[in-house]
Amino acid sequence: MSMAEGTQAQSPALHAADSHDLIRVHGARVNNLKDVSVELPKRRLTVFTGVSGSGKSSLVFGTIAAESQRMINETYSTFVQGFMPTLARPEVDVLDGLTTAIIVGQERMGGDARSTVGTATDANAMLRILFSRLGKPHIGSAKAFSFNVASISGAGAVTVDRGGEKVKERRSFSIVGGMCPRCEGRGSVTDFDLTALYDDSKSLSEGALTVPGYSVDGWYGRIFRGCGFFDPDKPIRKFTKKELHDLLHKVPTKIKVDGVNLTYEGLIPKIQKSMLSKDIDSLQPHIRAFVERAMTFTSCPECGGTRLSEAARSSKIKKISIADACSMQISDLAEWVRALKEPSVAPLLKALGDTLDSFVEIGLGYLGLDRPAGTLSGGEAQRVKMIRHLGSSLTDVTYVFDEPTIGLHPHDIQRMNDLLLRLRDKGNTVLVVEHKPEAIAIADHVVDLGPRAGTEGGEVVFEGSVEGLRASDTLTGQHLDDRATLKPAVRTPTGKLGVRGAGTNNLQDVDVDIPLGVLTVVTGVAGSGKSSLIHGSVAGQEGVVTVDQAAIRGSRRSNPATYTGLLDPIRKAFAKANGVKPALFSANSEGACPTCNGAGVIYTDLAMMAGVASTCDECEGKRFQASVLDYHFGGRDISEVLAMSVAEAEEFFGAGEARTPAAQKILQRMADVGLGYLTLGQPLTTLSGGERQRLKLATHMAEKGGVYVLDEPTTGLHLADVEQLLGLLDRLVDSGKSVIVIEHHQAVMAHADWIIDLGPGAGHDGGRIVFEGTPAELVADRSTLTGEHLAAYVGG
Repeated sequence: MSMAEGTQAQSPALHAADSHDLIRVHGARVNNLKDVSVELPKRRLTVFTGVSGSGKSSLVFGTIAAESQRMINETYSTFVQGFMPTLARPEVDVLDGLTTAIIVGQERMGGDARSTVGTATDANAMLRILFSRLGKPHIGSAKAFSFNVASISGAGAVTVDRGGEKVKERRSFSIVGGMCPRCEGRGSVTDFDLTALYDDSKSLSEGALTVPGYSVDGWYGRIFRGCGFFDPDKPIRKFTKKELHDLLHKVPTKIKVDGVNLTYEGLIPKIQKSMLSKDIDSLQPHIRAFVERAMTFTSCPECGGTRLSEAARSSKIKKISIADACSMQISDLAEWVRALKEPSVAPLLKALGDTLDSFVEIGLGYLGLDRPAGTLSGGEAQRVKMIRHLGSSLTDVTYVFDEPTIGLHPHDIQRMNDLLLRLRDKGNTVLVVEHKPEAIAIADHVVDLGPRAGTEGGEVVFEGSVEGLRASDTLTGQHLDDRATLKPAVRTPTGKLGVRGAGTNNLQDVDVDIPLGVLTVVTGVAGSGKSSLIHGSVAGQEGVVTVDQAAIRGSRRSNPATYTGLLDPIRKAFAKANGVKPALFSANSEGACPTCNGAGVIYTDLAMMAGVASTCDECEGKRFQASVLDYHFGGRDISEVLAMSVAEAEEFFGAGEARTPAAQKILQRMADVGLGYLTLGQPLTTLSGGERQRLKLATHMAEKGGVYVLDEPTTGLHLADVEQLLGLLDRLVDSGKSVIVIEHHQAVMAHADWIIDLGPGAGHDGGRIVFEGTPAELVADRSTLTGEHLAAYVGG
């Protein structure tokens, strides 16, 4: 044996740099985690499983990703840190081996009416440069094609110091922007229904204004009464033309009310700034209802809804304007860009082509760049965020995904799995929080949290391979191979809801009869037109209750008791039993601890460092004044009631001297959707995504309506909870309701009485009804993608 062979045969000593191949977490205590310790392999795909509320997000997002981001922020100067969000160090003993974390969450995109798919992904920025270079006629720089830049010009005298002398010079400037002047780049114009703004038979002092937040006793009432532009005691119908103009349209004007300097502005510009500048889906429910009642949104007659000025629309490349390009389906736009052979902009064309190809690859080729970002579903928003990471040449990065299969048809899940594996194979650590068995199956390493949710969770119950999980007796292990079976008999419809000529988005003049009195599931690949059909033609009708995927917005003062309206009957019951005011039993009102203002904690702001929250010494975190805690109801004080779980409270208010039917009804609904473990006073900010959606479902179940529309209710649900959801849907139908569910989960499809399948593809390849019938007929037929996957799922 030669010397060279002998040297090769010896195993080389491990380099010190190669020994850091684990992310070590010891003693994590964020939210409900109970001293969790895990070791995660780097450059592998790790999936975190467990029931909703078991602590997955607390471990992955609240601990690992949060600490990585905090440490990166600390590398910047304190000056720069002052402009960044301040993050506290997570409650954990040891966090070792972290790499840069890139978080791809499932938050909906865009709170702004101007945000579109193109602006959110930089595709628009590249298109604008392309048109400014190649567009004929040439109209200006890239700004001339931006619907966010207005055209302005001005001239005047300026004073310049020159050689110790002040010299006056005349200067002029102009900026050519692409914003449509009529709609200011929003694509739609609004007209006000004045009868929804005020009751003209009343005076302002009598409460004529019907705009939310504009009460006589409030701040705005004080301004309107004291401005002096009109008589507040005169009915509005008797106002002169000038007085009515001042009430509705007056430009901002400095005034003095009771010795205080204020700015008065007409009602309509005030509403436009405070309500219309925001995405309508992000408004609070009562404000959204007012906006929908008071305003009519119509496509801008000047720009045809394209948001762009006439000049921007006139400049074209091969007979295509930038407005035409943005309205194209992205898969078609990618082909158009590839066909442009122009050496002078070759790098730009390549970068734009790659971005558009990423859309197609990730399954979003059916979108258009002009699609408002606020209208994307949670799953679509998450995949749009993934696009900027797909072509990245970064390696050794930790990518953190929150249920990336949300909103994906079984056919599309395989494509998502391939993308996750590609990211891993480039040398990255991929951490995924997931419930779908198809996505769990590709994991190199699995961490299962549980055993249950809330206070009964927060422990690692299994760590190892997928096969090990399957053999384990954890809740996830037991249900991993669950397969729903087709129902032996389906219900008979009691009527039908007819939809005729539906053409919203990509729908192609669809006619369909949706059966009533049964469980109907609407399915099809992502982008096939399911939401367009149901939200465009069914939701919004009288008697239809819609539970969509919009996020619950709530501060740390909001909790399940305040959100569901449960606190009202509880406060009244306490007040009646003790002969005092209900306001005393609210931590946001008169009963609040004066030291912490009812927050239970005192926040100390430390500028660029994370603020410190310390439990209030006065109330010991109970949030109420000591005198309020002397009042009891059923032997408990208000803070003890808010510390109860839903299941305990249901028992407490269900019988004995504390019997309160109004409270018990709400608690019953929360238990029905599987939230029996939640604490009544737990801040909404600490709830997981799945818990928030079920809380929303519980509140909507109280509404009087004959038809319920649910948009992917299995989002964030563990396999074990899907069974409970199916039971809930059955109870709704058996009580005489009609339930329409937009869903991809095969267990829900198998449980349906009637299936409406849209397709065959996405975008302009979809928008048609490809199947109507029972699940058994769909499995036997196997003519659609859904039919094939459902047949494989039920073993048909």
